[in-house]
Amino acid sequence: MSNWKIPFLDLRITDEDEKKRLMSVINTVFTHGRIVLGPEVEELEKRVASMCNRKYAVGVSSGTDALILGLKSLGIGPGDEVITTSLSWIATANAIAITGAEPVFADIQDDLNIDPNAIKELINSRTKAIMPVHYTGKVCAMTDIMKLADEHELLVIEDASQSFGATYNGKIAGSFGDIGCFSMNPMKIFAACGEAGMAVTDDRETYDRLISLRYNGTVNKEVCIQPSHNGRLDTLQAAILLERSKHLNRIIDRRRTIASLYNDKLTNIVGIPIEKENEYDVYYTYSIQVENRKELIRYLDTCGIETKIQHPILMPHQQPYQNTRCGSISNAERLLMRILCIPVNEKLTVKDAEYVSNCIIEFYKGGH
Repeated sequence: MSNWKIPFLDLRITDEDEKKRLMSVINTVFTHGRIVLGPEVEELEKRVASMCNRKYAVGVSSGTDALILGLKSLGIGPGDEVITTSLSWIATANAIAITGAEPVFADIQDDLNIDPNAIKELINSRTKAIMPVHYTGKVCAMTDIMKLADEHELLVIEDASQSFGATYNGKIAGSFGDIGCFSMNPMKIFAACGEAGMAVTDDRETYDRLISLRYNGTVNKEVCIQPSHNGRLDTLQAAILLERSKHLNRIIDRRRTIASLYNDKLTNIVGIPIEKENEYDVYYTYSIQVENRKELIRYLDTCGIETKIQHPILMPHQQPYQNTRCGSISNAERLLMRILCIPVNEKLTVKDAEYVSNCIIEFYKGGH
C-alpha cells in the first residue's frame, strides 16, 4: 500500500489567495443584495459570449437546464427526434426526453466522440436536430456534422458541458451550432462552487426565448407566455465564475501540460488520447484505453491513485431508453470495456503525473 495519494479530482480550495478572492466577490454580492439575477450574472454572460465568439449568452442553473431550455427555445418537442451520441452522462438523453422529443443514439469514433457517418444513417423524416457531445474536452468533428445539418436542414445543439475552451479548426466549442450549452458545476474546468450553466447563441429570437424560459416562461417577470420552470443562474455562482474566468487559461494550460507528460510516457503502453493538428483539447478527463482494466484499477488503487470509468453505462442501455431508436453502437460497446480515466486535474504536480505514469508502466511491464 502506497503512502502516495493521488485523487481523481480535488474540489477543496487549498490556495489561500484564491480563497480570499472568492470570499471577496461573495462579500460584494452580500453587500449589494441582488441575490437573484444580480449584475454579476449579466457581466458573466457578456464575458462568456465574448469568450465563445457568440453574440449572446444566457446564464442558467445547470448544464442540464442549458440543454433543456436550449432545446425548447428552438421549438423541439413531441414528435421530434434528436440524434445524439451513445456515450455521455445521462443528462444528455434526459434533456431531450424532458422536452417530449425522443433521443436517437449513434455510435462513436475511437476518440470517444459521435461518429458523423453514424449520424447520417439515422436521419429520417422525424429528425429535427443533432446534439453532439464534446466528450472529455475534445470537440467533435463539427465540419462534417454541420455539413450534415445543412444538407438535411437540421438544428444543432452542442452539448459542450465538458469542453469550455476547446477548439476545432480554430473555432471554439459552443460556437458551431444554433446553440452551445455548458455545464459549470464544480467538476468542470470552468467551475462554479455549485450548480451553474450557460447557453450561447447568435440568434436574437432564440436569446429572447431563453431569457423567458429560464424565468418560468415569463416576460418582465410577470406575464407567462409559455410553460417553463425556474432555471436562473445564481448571482453568487456568477460572481465566482467571473473571478475564476481570469485564471481559466492557466488551468487549461496546466491540464494540457499534465496530458503532454502522460502522452510522452504512456505511448505504446496504453491507448492514449490523440490530439490532431486542428484540435485543441482541454482535458476535462484524460481517458486511456487499456487491457486488463479491472486488474489495473486494483493495482493503481494499491498505489494510492484514484481512477474513474466515465460513464460506465451507455445511454441506450439505461432503463428508460432501452426501447428508443438506436443505430449500431458496436464501437461504443467495445470502447466502453477499455476506457479508464486517470487524474489530470490542475492541482497535480509534475511529480504526481510522473508517479501515475510510472505505476501504469510498471503494471504492464510486470506481465499484466
